[in-house]
Amino acid sequence: MASCKRCGAQSLLIPNFLGICKECIKRMSLPEAREVANAIHESILRWWNPNVGENPKQCKLCANRCSLGTGQTGRCGLWSNVGGKLHFLGHPHTAFLHHYLDPNPTNCCNAWFCPTGTGVGYPRFALYPGAERGSFNLSVFFYGCNFNCLFCQNASHSDWLRKSPTQPPQQASLDQMIEFIVANRKITCICFFGGSPEPQLPFTIQLARRVVAEFPNRVLRVCWEWNGAGNPRLLDRCAELAAQTGGNLKFDLKAWNENLHWMLCGTSNQSTLENFAKVGRHFLEHTPPVPALGATTLLVPGYIDAEEVGAIARFIRSISPSIPYSLLIFHPDHFFRDLSTTPATQVHSCLKIAREHLEYVNLGNLSLLGLDGNLE
Repeated sequence: MASCKRCGAQSLLIPNFLGICKECIKRMSLPEAREVANAIHESILRWWNPNVGENPKQCKLCANRCSLGTGQTGRCGLWSNVGGKLHFLGHPHTAFLHHYLDPNPTNCCNAWFCPTGTGVGYPRFALYPGAERGSFNLSVFFYGCNFNCLFCQNASHSDWLRKSPTQPPQQASLDQMIEFIVANRKITCICFFGGSPEPQLPFTIQLARRVVAEFPNRVLRVCWEWNGAGNPRLLDRCAELAAQTGGNLKFDLKAWNENLHWMLCGTSNQSTLENFAKVGRHFLEHTPPVPALGATTLLVPGYIDAEEVGAIARFIRSISPSIPYSLLIFHPDHFFRDLSTTPATQVHSCLKIAREHLEYVNLGNLSLLGLDGNLE
């Protein structure tokens, strides 16, 4: 049991690494929350120096818009200022990624409503009118991330930066990825995730465009699973490609309160919310019957509760009450290993309030509560 450094309250829902309860975080002014959060997250992002050096160049790939002096590296660890020019750590037309085949229907957060799991959009976007068994999802896991979530469920994306920064992870080129798709005709969807794809978003767009151009007669849906805080112009291109192929964009709406988001993720949530609203208002009406947009929220014990979920659900409803929303049960990971799985009471209250505002609400990771069906 940890104690809050601010109010002294003791709770099993306060992780030792953070040491601040939700109530104290929300009582802070935004500038104070940002200052406290920066101190916590800078201790983790050891490759990143927030103090801008000489001859700065601004990276515009994501909402962080890192200003990098000569020799400095951005928060994602993949872009740096070399000789006054922005430089990607890898080779041109490559990305740092790991890819593998995942049998359909997968455990993807959107499988409960997409063509893979339901057959919606058949025959243009699905092989069968029902669940697509016997095919594969090409899962493309990108290293690096523009967030620094203390509860990250895929923290391996930056392990190499902390342990061996001179030995980056494996790379793949556009041609290699296309060759892999050619050789595996049972691939019917491609999912970009990580980490998060934002620091390498141009690569995903180039690959998706080649998929559209080179496989016009194949069912090949392209999806992005991300925090959604990418460059808005690049995000537009992703939305267009997802809609064109029957894929979708899955936004991880991690918190509504900006103080909480800064503390838990190391950055603001405003760009994510703006991008989500933009996609919802400009693309949804053009993509029936396949939902082109979905949202998820991880129910972090003690922090992302019914109050947060209710605010997020109302925000989604303001765009469209038919946008699918998944609540995900938390399991202890990364710097929050001393927390428990999401308590059942928290799950019930979050599910109840989300369903009050939205038409399609799903609960994921049920196995963590020892369940294999719907929780009612």
